[in-house]
Amino acid sequence: MDIERLKSAVTDEIDTRRTPLRELALRIHDNPELGFGETLAAAWLTEYLEQNGFSIERGICELPTAFRASYGEGKPTIALLAEYDALPGVGHACGHNIICTSAVGAALAVRSVARELTGRIVVIGTPAEELLGGKVIMARRGAFTDLDAVMMVHPSVVNNATTYALACQNLDIEFFGQAAHAAAYPERGINALEAMLLSFAGINSLRQHIKSTARIHGIITDGGKAPNIVPDYSSGKFMVRAEQDGYLDELQEKVLNCFQGAAAATGARLEYKWDDVRYAPMRNNMILAELFAGNMKRLGRQVQLVDRSGAFGSTDMGNVSQVAPAIHATIAIAPRQVLLHSPEFAAAAATEEAIDGLCDAAKTMAMTVIDLLARPEKLVAMKEEFERAK
Repeated sequence: MDIERLKSAVTDEIDTRRTPLRELALRIHDNPELGFGETLAAAWLTEYLEQNGFSIERGICELPTAFRASYGEGKPTIALLAEYDALPGVGHACGHNIICTSAVGAALAVRSVARELTGRIVVIGTPAEELLGGKVIMARRGAFTDLDAVMMVHPSVVNNATTYALACQNLDIEFFGQAAHAAAYPERGINALEAMLLSFAGINSLRQHIKSTARIHGIITDGGKAPNIVPDYSSGKFMVRAEQDGYLDELQEKVLNCFQGAAAATGARLEYKWDDVRYAPMRNNMILAELFAGNMKRLGRQVQLVDRSGAFGSTDMGNVSQVAPAIHATIAIAPRQVLLHSPEFAAAAATEEAIDGLCDAAKTMAMTVIDLLARPEKLVAMKEEFERAK
């Protein structure tokens, strides 16, 4: 099999489709939708895939805006993940319009040479990545268990074949106290806001004695109604992150102790709830990452295989990487000084540089799919690495 010829063919196919892919990306950018409400984006993506020969399953995993688009039969099955939710207030400031259209472009390119390959290519539409963890829910419901490899490419300010991401758990906190006149009868009050402030003090002290890669951060969402009333209610939202699931379990207990101690000190009643959605750490498959990096270099981009020097957060792609060999790559669409989740990055996601990134991401994924379908030994090595990493 002439792998080089197939790679040239898929890159040419994406060049041919640049205009419709650009139009699709900009249409989604101009119509930002929040998590689990991405009805327009899901419809436009599935319609384009269906028009080009893909079989579509809509509303998979009991999520109305999730979908699975398939072409081909048998094994291996290679998946490209599409994200298309936006952020409140700043629209596509994470560039998900580029993620979803690059996945579609790569899949259509592979379809153009599918008659020469054995296996199946799927695009899985994964809603609500921002804050709501759509892939966590989909992983629980079996959306990724039959896959041999999974890829996605996130727009960024750097080109990386892998992403370093932490396990993460969200925590909702409420304190209930007793209202009283803050000047006339302060001794009759139980100050729920003080309980929250003491909790922050405890967490600040705890931060000195946790692993350097762990993170604890939070906000007060309700701190009282008037300064002359002892607050009888306070609430907050917190996030706890760690490199490993085991250490996250340990850290959760220590964080909760801060709130329980504050409740005991002030007399306020504590109620708390750990979120049902827990982000797993990202387990990058290095065999897959090496193939991806090699293919991106063919396009003239400088790419790092591993970069742990920069910022890192959490992603629901981590949960996918626990059940199938996966990578979460990035592609530069803006200068390094531009911050993700900012209005500047939202603007960058609609530029011609972003469309260049879209096409290069699609080409790199398509060429990597060719490697996996045409080189069985790479697929075996990738699966062996995944099993060892468990």
